[in-house]
Amino acid sequence: MFEKVLFPLDRSREAMETVSKVLQLALDHKSNLIVLSVVQSGQDGMDDYQDVASFLKRVRDQVEKSGLACEILEREGKPAFEICDAADELNVDLIVMGTRGSNLEVDSDGTAIRVIQFAPCPVLVIP
Repeated sequence: MFEKVLFPLDRSREAMETVSKVLQLALDHKSNLIVLSVVQSGQDGMDDYQDVASFLKRVRDQVEKSGLACEILEREGKPAFEICDAADELNVDLIVMGTRGSNLEVDSDGTAIRVIQFAPCPVLVIP
């Protein structure tokens, strides 16, 4: 059902708390997991990029410990738009992402609500 699952995440505690749920979903559906990290435009410090690389390595290690392989993608830009573009380009079946709280109001500028509005596929948001 969900052959390709896109899992965008940042380095927040909330994002890391969704990892086990995404892994379980991917295992249950025998999905190909694509982990995406988006560095916002304007953040040009090398420390930030090194932090992202080390963070993604930890995530990949955790995914591989569960017996899944995953693809790691890094992009730069506005997170919601990069997530939706990646989902479209990769023809994913589902986007699974965490959210920082329950602010999913339509007029919100939050990443999760923007992804829900513009995604080319279903979006599962884990609070």
